[in-house]
Amino acid sequence: MNNKYSPNNKSSDITEFLDGYKTMKLKDSVVERPEWQSLQRHKQSLADMNLQHLFAEDDGRFEKFSFRFNDLLYDFSKNLIDSHTLELLVDLAEATGLNDRINALFSGEPVNVTENRPALHTALRMSSGQVMVNGNNVVPEIIAIREKMRDISERLRAGLWLGSTGKPITTVVNLGVGGSDLGPRMVCQAFKHQASVNVKVLFVSSIDGNEVVDTLKKLNPETTLFIICSKSFTTVDTLANAETAKQWLIESLGNNSSLANHFIGVSGSPEKMANFGIDYERQLPVWDWVGGRYSVWSTVGLSVAISLGMNEFEKLLLGATEADKHFFETAFTKNIPVIQALVSIWYNNFHGASTQVILPYDHRLHVLPAFLQQLEMESNGKSVTLNGSEVSFNTAPIIWGEFGPNAQHAFYQLLHQGTHFVPVEFIAVADNTAVPEKHQELALANCFAQSRALMEGQPAVTNDNGCRDMPRYYPGNKPSTTILLRELTPENLGSLIAFYEHKVFVQSVIWNINPFDQWGVELGKQLAWQLQSDQLDPAFHLQPSYDDSTLGLIAFVRKVST
Repeated sequence: MNNKYSPNNKSSDITEFLDGYKTMKLKDSVVERPEWQSLQRHKQSLADMNLQHLFAEDDGRFEKFSFRFNDLLYDFSKNLIDSHTLELLVDLAEATGLNDRINALFSGEPVNVTENRPALHTALRMSSGQVMVNGNNVVPEIIAIREKMRDISERLRAGLWLGSTGKPITTVVNLGVGGSDLGPRMVCQAFKHQASVNVKVLFVSSIDGNEVVDTLKKLNPETTLFIICSKSFTTVDTLANAETAKQWLIESLGNNSSLANHFIGVSGSPEKMANFGIDYERQLPVWDWVGGRYSVWSTVGLSVAISLGMNEFEKLLLGATEADKHFFETAFTKNIPVIQALVSIWYNNFHGASTQVILPYDHRLHVLPAFLQQLEMESNGKSVTLNGSEVSFNTAPIIWGEFGPNAQHAFYQLLHQGTHFVPVEFIAVADNTAVPEKHQELALANCFAQSRALMEGQPAVTNDNGCRDMPRYYPGNKPSTTILLRELTPENLGSLIAFYEHKVFVQSVIWNINPFDQWGVELGKQLAWQLQSDQLDPAFHLQPSYDDSTLGLIAFVRKVST
């Protein structure tokens, strides 16, 4: 790519954009493209590819297939690829118009075509520049709102935000779900060791009531503030918890205007926030071009700013911006998120790997697998292309994972000797002075040993009776990528997350799907609202539109709860 990172407006209406997109060599199914078919033939020719042989034949394999970005190292060398594999994958990316699509993403084109919106999570982390949406440069507004976040977070951290009885707020509870929970929760957990000592930040997301009730039992209403984080301010999970929190406050503090001191709203609906009782000066906007799973960079990150301080939150943004520049400017052959996406496509679409496991070897990152699960599966869990046709191949793999050292004693057996082909991503931190040195050495030794064990396997040995001990045998040759952070800092974590976001986008371009909508999720919400409403009807059991299973389940619940 010969781009210079300076996004500017190229906006057009949705029809013009989509028509242009269809002409970018994307009209036919990607599986019909010669580049895809070349990869299929290449896969067949590599039936006997062996990772140990690849390393034996090339002393420089690590340098050839590892890439450094600031304080991050991506080692792709233990993957079932050679230089020709990478060339063919890059050919596929170029043929599917990736360069033009990257330009469209950064410049504010309506890349979310089903909702006629841009997807400007990249603009959220900018500190200057111009990105036009409907004729307006959104960057100054983003920066202005960031200053409001600074004011709120600094007042809370300094003990200057008082509750209704005049006592300083000492606990902030973020009420959100999905992207309004996982992103900020993950970042706050990663840097829990440097969180504010004056104000504690907690998270509640579950709709079932146990989490919010258990949390409230431990808190003082006089010193507790709730952030209601919902883009639409209609998310039933979040609003149910918010109503419970509000009633808890009323029972202790009374229902008066000063109760507003205990709520902050983060939403795209100021009217709904006001109706709930949140004053305008305690509202922060979420723009409609911010997807939930891409929203930690926005006002959704207020809990991060409160816990770590606004300066640390801005370091998170800076790391993401630096990653954006790399993605925008770097040739595909050296572009980290592009290569990450292409390797995933290589396994998903050509090796038949339906899952991928994420294994962080630093407990501070133990929420990261859940965050990445939502990012990838909600984004690319699609079966219809932008042209409106059904896809004829697998899109997003199933993302799963766990904190690595614990997972070694749980499901690693399946990775090593099971029948499923599961590509692995190890994530580790090279330097962690906050823990005893022996613990850091053990974590890294186990991480590196597991990737080596997956690659080398275990040859069958002969026992005392001259028979091969087959239960101990497995052939190895299992691929993995290792991502190393020099240190875990907000800047490095920002870069890591942004690279994953761009990886997801690259995959969506090649598959010709929309990674920025989630109509299946919306359907589930609609059906839940309908069920909740209809259950109030005394004649509900006669409702002909429900299936027999749903009626039977509800009848059982009614019977045991009466």
